[in-house]
Amino acid sequence: MGIWKKKSSYKNYISVPSQIINSVSSSSLHSFLYFPNDKSPKKNTSKFRFHFLRNPKLLAFSLFSLSVLVILFLLRLGLCLSSFGSYHESQLQSSDSNGSPKSHLGFAYIRSNSFQAEISNANDRSLDKISKSAVPVEKNETFGGGNSKQITSNGSGGHDWGDYKNEFWKQPDGLGYKPCLNFSNEYRTESKRIVGERRKYLMVVVSGGMNQQKNQIVDAVVIARILGAVLVVPVLQINLIWGDESEFSDIFDLEQFKNVLANDVKIVSLLPASKLMTRPSEDGGMAFNASPQWIRSHYLKRFNKEGVLLLRRLDSRLSKDLPSDLQKLRCKVAFEALKFSPRVMEMGKKLAERMRSKGPYIALHLRLEKDVWVRTGCLSGLSSKYDEIAKIERIKRPELLTAKSSMTSNERKLAGLCPLNAKEVTRLLRALGAPRDARIYWAGGEPLGGKEALEPLMTEFPNLYNKHDIALPLELKPFEKRASIMAAIDYIVCKESDVFMASHGGNMGHAIQGHRAYEGHKKLITPNKRHMLPYFLNTSMTETEFEKMIKKLHRQSLGQPELRISKAGRDVTKYPVPECMCNNNQSSSTT
Repeated sequence: MGIWKKKSSYKNYISVPSQIINSVSSSSLHSFLYFPNDKSPKKNTSKFRFHFLRNPKLLAFSLFSLSVLVILFLLRLGLCLSSFGSYHESQLQSSDSNGSPKSHLGFAYIRSNSFQAEISNANDRSLDKISKSAVPVEKNETFGGGNSKQITSNGSGGHDWGDYKNEFWKQPDGLGYKPCLNFSNEYRTESKRIVGERRKYLMVVVSGGMNQQKNQIVDAVVIARILGAVLVVPVLQINLIWGDESEFSDIFDLEQFKNVLANDVKIVSLLPASKLMTRPSEDGGMAFNASPQWIRSHYLKRFNKEGVLLLRRLDSRLSKDLPSDLQKLRCKVAFEALKFSPRVMEMGKKLAERMRSKGPYIALHLRLEKDVWVRTGCLSGLSSKYDEIAKIERIKRPELLTAKSSMTSNERKLAGLCPLNAKEVTRLLRALGAPRDARIYWAGGEPLGGKEALEPLMTEFPNLYNKHDIALPLELKPFEKRASIMAAIDYIVCKESDVFMASHGGNMGHAIQGHRAYEGHKKLITPNKRHMLPYFLNTSMTETEFEKMIKKLHRQSLGQPELRISKAGRDVTKYPVPECMCNNNQSSSTT
């Protein structure tokens, strides 16, 4: 007791842990009766103690009274804690529905404090002393248009969400298609010779953003297989726009890459010592739509002379219509060998789990950056101010314009060649039945117009976030100057979403479309821009008629299996059926 007297700050208040309160027993209460406060005079204490000893009935009555008081105190304490928990939860839900202070980017209605506290609690499982089997079934009305969903422990620290009652979350019928990489006997026989190769080495330099790099790495593996060469781990060219100096192993799991492809192509990290002094034969540029025959006829002679071949500018050069075994190899590289590095995967999965902490979520890849409007020759739909900014940039750098220069901006729009702006994305999602309280994750660079460009989307769907909004302080700091890694994190969160939509195709949109198909045909909305935009301009239609027409136009554009054979020239990594997936009893093989 003396120690408390010395500290005046603790004179009136003492914090007692709940474990101590719960451990109070009748014996300890009895001891309180015999050891009252030190301030009481000793003589009074003696009389008081003696009186109790001489009157058993009074002693029993006092013990009973104190027990009742303690029980009432504990019950009141429990009710207070319960009320506090309910209040805290209501604050979170209110914040989810109505929005809260904006993030440091100023793009979304972010719950700066409550959402971050929610994340912290989710991450610190060690503080949860309640048995998982004792966790009651909860009702969560924050998502899915107010529909209640059961939350039950799945034994892995996550949640097993019940059926989503809102039709919008319904997943497409995958028709039983599963990965099916059965290579031919000829391919398997040839593999033994190719993986034993020690004379020919292929070096490649890949450029562009992360998704472009990924496509080129897939092509590099296939080209090495065609040439029967050893592939040196691709070199990632430093991106001059973003200043990203990431190496292959910073973004991708190098050991996974080597191990998965061990029976297809031999991969080494560096040239052997015997080849270090060899000047590689550098190619001036591969032809577009290059076939295996073209590749062999142009490169095999150089290999025989120098032993080392260096290729650049692979982007979209290799033919998309390859023999069946090479198509399977493309899928194997894209979906199984090219996994992200462990730390990138950990970060991406962590953000995806946070997005799904209260139910399903939508992921959008928004192509609203200034360079997109410049390259497509389209208008952003914001104001003449921003249209003029894009126009001036096109005049200064005409080489950026990739669209047909003979078409006006309006003609491009009606032809479906322009990105959807935030207002159009909002109308499309609303027409397809997206609940207003759905959580939405948006990926992409800073939009032209900043916050103003996203205002229509934020107004209709206030639970709008990007990676900066849901990451804890300093979590993304190690990656802040690594644009390719940031893109990889976006890729993971988008791939894991319940519904995904890209506003304007692109490498990332195509890659995620194929990846989601390969993993079970998860719902993916492909905006039917060319056919739906006239209805966006039709002011005579009622909202009910508009929604009915939009749903009709997208009935077959929600992620159902699409056969690549009906899309000649399309990439198998976007349409993996039927070359890489089958729906019969054929077993999957990756050997």
